Amino acid sequence: MLDVGNRIVMASGASRGIGRAAVDQLLASGFRVSAGLRDPRRLAESARLMTHRYDAEDAKSPISWVNATVARRGGIDAIVNAAGINPKVRVSDEGENELDEMWRVNVKGPLRPVRAALPHLAVCGHGRVINLGSLAGKRVGSNVGCAMTKFAAVALTHGIQREGRAAGIRATVICPGYVATDMTLNDDEIPRHEMSQPADIARLVETALMPPNNASVSEMLVHCQFEPML
Repeated sequence: MLDVGNRIVMASGASRGIGRAAVDQLLASGFRVSAGLRDPRRLAESARLMTHRYDAEDAKSPISWVNATVARRGGIDAIVNAAGINPKVRVSDEGENELDEMWRVNVKGPLRPVRAALPHLAVCGHGRVINLGSLAGKRVGSNVGCAMTKFAAVALTHGIQREGRAAGIRATVICPGYVATDMTLNDDEIPRHEMSQPADIARLVETALMPPNNASVSEMLVHCQFEPML
C-alpha cells in the first residue's frame, strides 16, 4: 500500500455531507488537503488544509483551484470529486433545466478538475482520482436523471483509468446507496438510521487512495439495503 507521506489531495463538495467527511478523514490520517467549496469561509484553514472557491458549474473554477493548489502545495497527488446534486427527474417530466444542471454538476463537475490536474497527477507517478458516484449509476430507480448522470460518472472513471494508466494514474468510483446526508432528508424509502453514514463512506475514500498501481480498484459498490439487481 502507498504511504500517506506528504500526499496532496484536492477534495470538492467539502462544505458538507460526504465531501466534508472525506476532508476530515484525510486530515486525520495525515494527508494534506486542498478543499474546494463555493464559500471557502465555511472551513478554517490549518497547516495541512487550504481552501479555495470551487463551483462545479463554472468552467474556469477548477483551473483556478488547481493552479492555486500547485502554487501553495507544490503539486497534486489525488482528487476526490464529491460535489453532486440530486433533483428528481423522470422521463415523463417536461423541461430540461434540472437535468441540464445535473449534467453540469455530476458529470462535467468531476471531469473539469481532472482535466486541469492531469499533468500534475502524472508527475507523481501514482496519481489517484476518486469519484463519488451512486448505486443509481449501476441500476435505475425512480430518478432517471440521477441515474443518467451517475452512469456517466462511472464511464468517466473508467475513461480516466484508460487514458491515465501509462502515467500511473488510477481512478475509482464509489457507488453508495442511501447515505444519511442533507441530500436524503426527504427520502423515506428506508429509515434514516439504516442509511450508510458519511464517515463510513469517507473511510472508503481513504481506502481507495492507498492501493499501489498494480492493485487498483475501479468500482466500490456500497449497500445499505438488499439490492436484488446487484
